[in-house]
Amino acid sequence: MIELMLKNRVAVVTGGANGIGRATAVLLARHGARVFVGDFKLLPENAETFRQLGIHEQKCDVRKESDLQQLIDGAAQAGGRLDILVNNAGIGMVKQITEVTEADWDACIDTNLKGAFFGAKHAVRHMQRGGGGAIVNTASNAGLLPRAHDPVYSISKMALVGLTKSLALCHARDRIRVNCVCPGPVGDTGMMNADLAKAADPEATKNSFIAASPLAKAFRRMITPEEVAESILYLVSDAAAMVTGTSIAIDGGKSLGVPPAE
Repeated sequence: MIELMLKNRVAVVTGGANGIGRATAVLLARHGARVFVGDFKLLPENAETFRQLGIHEQKCDVRKESDLQQLIDGAAQAGGRLDILVNNAGIGMVKQITEVTEADWDACIDTNLKGAFFGAKHAVRHMQRGGGGAIVNTASNAGLLPRAHDPVYSISKMALVGLTKSLALCHARDRIRVNCVCPGPVGDTGMMNADLAKAADPEATKNSFIAASPLAKAFRRMITPEEVAESILYLVSDAAAMVTGTSIAIDGGKSLGVPPAE
């Protein structure tokens, strides 16, 4: 049965308290996986849903290798194996280079890139012993093309796409598949909600995000976290057994180029 397509699989999802991470954790659990969520800030509103689905959650700062190791080793020990890692934790950085401090750089690169690297490092050890597995990195359409308003964020996501390809090549022999998703604009995420909260005119800002994506504009809405989670589900499932090193753009065509004139 399709709802049990991940039966007996053990999965770790970072940044799993809200947005894409939460949608992914819930979807994987509903498809039979035993899910372990790590997040910098755990949210009490998730407690009942996570309890019903058997999702374990713990505080994890992905900028610290020790936190990631504790999360991943704990999941592998509790589940007896590790099959899936979703490196989803991430932050935005809308600043020009002249405004970026060293602390800004470290926060963005450490969260978006370092966290995924060391998450993969510790996951690979368990997956090698178990005979394979699947790693999915949450990148961005900013990882597929440069963006003028957030160069540090774009750098972190482009590097994450490169990391995905490199690790896919390195560990194909271990039957470990490594892929990434490149979403945007996605509504109802911590990052998007923060951007809208800071905007002078949240509705106009929301509409500008929608207008930048041809399909989002056509449908008059943002992409949902659940739609991104569905692609992650595919990438970690047996349906994608021969898919590795790929980047799936879930951005409504935003990264395709200049859209046709109205």
